[in-house]
Amino acid sequence: MTGSMPIGMTTWTTSTRTVEWLSQLGFIMKTYIKLYKQIISFENLILAWQKARKGKTGKGYVIEFEQNLFYNLIALHYELKYGTYKPKPLVTFVLRDPKTRVISKSDFRDRIVHHAIVNILEPIFDRGFIYDSCANRIGKGNLFALKRFDYFKRKVSKNGLIAKNPFQDNNYVVGYCLKADIKHYFYEVIMVDP
Repeated sequence: MTGSMPIGMTTWTTSTRTVEWLSQLGFIMKTYIKLYKQIISFENLILAWQKARKGKTGKGYVIEFEQNLFYNLIALHYELKYGTYKPKPLVTFVLRDPKTRVISKSDFRDRIVHHAIVNILEPIFDRGFIYDSCANRIGKGNLFALKRFDYFKRKVSKNGLIAKNPFQDNNYVVGYCLKADIKHYFYEVIMVDP
């Protein structure tokens, strides 16, 4: 039995043997059903609205959305349910603090949809991430990342090769750290309309 799953422009083919092999290696594949119903449920949209408005209750776009809150959430629910939902265009602006960046911001109702998706999918995917992955994870912010970096720095310095230094002491250890960023990544991503 084989099946294929499109990912981007590539089609990956899986077979029963591949699935069995991955299972033997400890990769347990689990099937989740009815996720879309959970994502678009009215209860989840209310929770998503609460998360999207956090820290932004004085913003005009939040106040405007909340003037007809029940109607707007019901309309969003039905658009998602019947497949008529279309994200609004991004608002782009330049932010100069501390460096110049081009920021693209989603409409408030689209951010509610983002939160609705994350509410359901995050618990599923979070279990599969490595412990040291910090990006957008609950309880793993900048302080956690700094502590993990310090841990690995100390680990390398205990086991590393001592470098020649003018002071003839053991405080200079050879070690490497990679800091990487993809320049203008989100600005360069090609958006494709469905």
